[in-house]
Amino acid sequence: MDKKLKFYYDQVGDVLDISIGKPKPAISEEIAYDFFVRVSPQNKKIVGFMILNFSKSFMKNLQKE
Repeated sequence: MDKKLKFYYDQVGDVLDISIGKPKPAISEEIAYDFFVRVSPQNKKIVGFMILNFSKSFMKNLQKE
């Protein structure tokens, strides 16, 4: 089954949220600094990602190039 990515950016909180398909209840696990993977509690499949301080991290990485 083909699932589309859905993006939501909260400018005030500087959070980028990416859902795989329709957003679902999930448990978030930090896998790197400010980078979280969201996992379904029922089947442990990845249902999305969340990046905190997105614009700060993005601009920092752009300046390195």
